[in-house]
Amino acid sequence: QVQLVESGGGLVQPGGSLRLSCAVSGSINFMGWYRQAPGKQRELVATITSRGSTNYADSVKGRFTISTDNTKNTVYLQMNSLASEDTAVYYCYGKVMLSRAEYWGQGTQVTVSS
Repeated sequence: QVQLVESGGGLVQPGGSLRLSCAVSGSINFMGWYRQAPGKQRELVATITSRGSTNYADSVKGRFTISTDNTKNTVYLQMNSLASEDTAVYYCYGKVMLSRAEYWGQGTQVTVSS
């Protein structure tokens, strides 16, 4: 049974940084972070493949970095230069490419405000 558990959200001032973590139990080939702001649809933030290839939404390029620590089975999202528009619930996403099974974490709130 695959489980994804996020942590690291919170309140941060504009221009600040946060690092989100997603602990993965089970085998996942493809990982990502999505976010959903109030009144908006869930949107892609960043993805990373098992080979380490990354992809970012234009709105976060140059500010956010997705990475993995395979020894800890954890996926990270380092967020720098945060702005109010980054306020959202952030969700960890995982996919098993062979079976196409998809998994979501419970979400962690990120609020950027002074």
